Amino acid sequence: METKIAIQGIKGSYHHEVAAQLFGTALSLDECLSFDALAASVTSKVTEAGVMALENSIAGSIIPNYALIDKNDLNIVAEAYIRIEHQLMALPNTTISEIKEVASHPMALLQCKDFFATQPHIKLIEDADTAEVAQRIAKNQIKGLGAIASKTAAQLYGLDIVAPNIHSITNNATRFVVVKTKANTSEDIDKASLKFVLNHKRGSLAAVLNVLSDCKLNLTKIQSMPVVETPWKYSFFVDVTFDEVTFYTKAVKLLEIMTESLKLLGTYKNKLSA
Repeated sequence: METKIAIQGIKGSYHHEVAAQLFGTALSLDECLSFDALAASVTSKVTEAGVMALENSIAGSIIPNYALIDKNDLNIVAEAYIRIEHQLMALPNTTISEIKEVASHPMALLQCKDFFATQPHIKLIEDADTAEVAQRIAKNQIKGLGAIASKTAAQLYGLDIVAPNIHSITNNATRFVVVKTKANTSEDIDKASLKFVLNHKRGSLAAVLNVLSDCKLNLTKIQSMPVVETPWKYSFFVDVTFDEVTFYTKAVKLLEIMTESLKLLGTYKNKLSA
């Protein structure tokens, strides 16, 4: 039986590669051209789960996606890290001097800015998805337009790779998470994502961080976002890893007392070292 998964982008995108890695190739895709559409696909039960990029080792966090997970009451149940290798592609037999414009997702453009600094004749255009641009070039036989996408996209849509591996930093990785409407029930967990809001007083954040340390939790990520309804008040999104679930359980009980509000966004298996 096919598993239906929501991804941001289309076949050949990095989201597609992660979905295939996690769920196998026998899956059905709901190809969403925005993360809002992805979240809606999961919450409305059109799909069983969604694969969502959350941060990149070069560009940092995709902050709006934290808010989407929170707003839609989604649960992170798994994570995956993949190496991002950007290829500049165009119609067959196109040379780089013939490429006048390159369209791609803003994140991809950012990750390849050093390469394009050496190609001043190319105009950069922000677009919704990497692979979708590649598909459009192939479908409409658009000359002079290049796409930044994966090798898989080039193969799928019959494009030539004009310049390989154009990303600025070799060790370019993106963290993806799997989100569902229901929480993970597996006991094989060693990582958690949480959101909390603190009273606006001196030392409140330091006290929370001390609790995490005392409970033997390793803080791997902290991200603040404004609380929209209350100016100058912030919520904090954190990821923590732990060796024993009891450490995590103890910390949660203490945080429920110390914070103004606490929300568990998901527990799952840490894949960074995999």
